[in-house]
Amino acid sequence: MNRKNDSSQAFSGGLVVISGPSGSGKTTICRKIRSYACVEMSISATTRPPRPGEEDGRDYFFMSEEAFRKGIAEGEFVEYNEVFGNGVLYGSLKKELERGIADRSRYYLMEIDVQGALNLKDLDYEGRYIFIQPPDMEELEGRLTSRRTEDRNEIRKRLEKSAWEMNQAEKYDKIIINDDLERAIRETEEYLGLV
Repeated sequence: MNRKNDSSQAFSGGLVVISGPSGSGKTTICRKIRSYACVEMSISATTRPPRPGEEDGRDYFFMSEEAFRKGIAEGEFVEYNEVFGNGVLYGSLKKELERGIADRSRYYLMEIDVQGALNLKDLDYEGRYIFIQPPDMEELEGRLTSRRTEDRNEIRKRLEKSAWEMNQAEKYDKIIINDDLERAIRETEEYLGLV
């Protein structure tokens, strides 16, 4: 198992990007990491409707497609993608990112898809880029199925995308294999110097 760039260099704030395939556990890990007082969680924008329990401005900035596309045209997004080829757009607002990373005494945590993370790297946003990897594709399929938030066709699309995403893991600073959630959380906390 490759756990790339176990850097001993101190990191005491700034941008932290966590991504990985849908169902890898990145959202659960981010929930734990954002419980630290020194961590601010970024909020992405999306054109998809809220899921049960999600709130605008807390989980996502929910936008109409028209408003989102206007924001793209006006340069309001630092990165954006149509993530699953279903017409739903996701993106990170530039003003939110730049406000968040201005305070180097805090962590600005972004949970974004792999393509979005690679876009940020290409734009030279310095930080720690962490890839959360499932133990294997069979486990990933089981996790996606058990969520019961997507139909069979949507799960198939997510698995196809996941194969490409797994091949991008080496471009990250750290790969954490989530075969045990508590260990993966602890490894993330240790890598960021939170514990």
